[in-house]
Amino acid sequence: MKEAAAANGWPTKIEVGLIGSCTNSSYEDISRAVSLAKQVSEKGLTTKAEYMITPGSEQVRYTIERDGFLDVFSKIGAKVFANACGPCIGMWERVGAEKKEKNTIVHSFNRNFAKRADGNPNTYAFVGSPELVTALAIAGDLTFNPLTDTLTNDKGEQVKLDAPTGDELPVKGFAVEDAGFQAPAEDGSNVIVAVDPTSKRLQLLDPFAAWEGTDLKSLRLLIKAKGKCTTDHISMAGPWLKFRGHLDNISNNLLIGAINFFNEKTDNVKSQINGNYDTVPNTQRAYKAAGVGTIVVGDENYGEGSSREHAAMEPRHLGVRVVLTKSFARIHETNLKKQGMLALTFAEKADYDKIQEDDSIDVTGLTSFAPGTPLTLVLTHKDGSVDTIKANHTYNQQQIEWFKAGGALNIIRKQVGK
Repeated sequence: MKEAAAANGWPTKIEVGLIGSCTNSSYEDISRAVSLAKQVSEKGLTTKAEYMITPGSEQVRYTIERDGFLDVFSKIGAKVFANACGPCIGMWERVGAEKKEKNTIVHSFNRNFAKRADGNPNTYAFVGSPELVTALAIAGDLTFNPLTDTLTNDKGEQVKLDAPTGDELPVKGFAVEDAGFQAPAEDGSNVIVAVDPTSKRLQLLDPFAAWEGTDLKSLRLLIKAKGKCTTDHISMAGPWLKFRGHLDNISNNLLIGAINFFNEKTDNVKSQINGNYDTVPNTQRAYKAAGVGTIVVGDENYGEGSSREHAAMEPRHLGVRVVLTKSFARIHETNLKKQGMLALTFAEKADYDKIQEDDSIDVTGLTSFAPGTPLTLVLTHKDGSVDTIKANHTYNQQQIEWFKAGGALNIIRKQVGK
């Protein structure tokens, strides 16, 4: 790391160490981190970087408080965040981040791309285990190797950190006063969910329309995404999460982070209605208003990253009918299926190059949609030429029924109604 930091010009002073979120906040993770935090006072050390903990659940938070872990963290000046995603999804109002100064943080979260944690494109975020992040926060130095390096304590002595230890499960078992679960009413027939129709943050969901029973004709290309397209590119987090209970409003972030293959820009695509370039959400809303179905084309491992449902619900809500990629991230592919979308892959990956900006696309074979049977796409290009390509899918019979019904939830509604 020392050599890499020097070669890349990374700041080696660590400003903040953060542990937790969904990924590394188990009881064992926290107990191993606290075993290092205890050594700060035992060995006469001070923590050089800010240190913050985000428990993954109220059960974990309550249990580690009961077992005295939070007291230990408090003694080294740690801050405990709410039991939520927090900085991992950009929900961190970090003081000074708006200055966009070059700085280094370390964390045990599962994402560290530019601007992710604090909105600052010049924050260098390095990922490590909770115990390594804790050791680095104590040292305040990115080049510190806890296996070999020593720290200077308050007596001027050189001391080493002992290896972390921890219990996989709490000896006294887990505990919680309020797990946050509310059991549904035994008879919900008279339950009314009252949502203000003018609310900008809450909106009742309307069922998606069932399949028309025909092949899909004259679809237009919304975007041909180039390269990495994660669920964060499809449905950004950060400030957008305040709209997660309002599908229409959060849909204004649809694919705004994806790179358009044809102009190398983000959030800038061509409309086949008027020939103009506009944002992805504006363009798709115009297609929906005109009753024009669309298709999204993606590259490899499309939809990697967070498992968020909105990345599948937003294109469905705005009228996208098909997502065609070289390959899918598994969870996102399943999420698309649950929303009644067609999630297809190129039978020949080189066919990705045949997709042109002004194509009109037909999807045929849906009337005999069956597991293991490829579908056919007919690409009619602007010059009148035609390419026919094959598209594979992984739908089983149950998932095909989801597609036909307009989504898995529609089937569940019917079953509950019976």
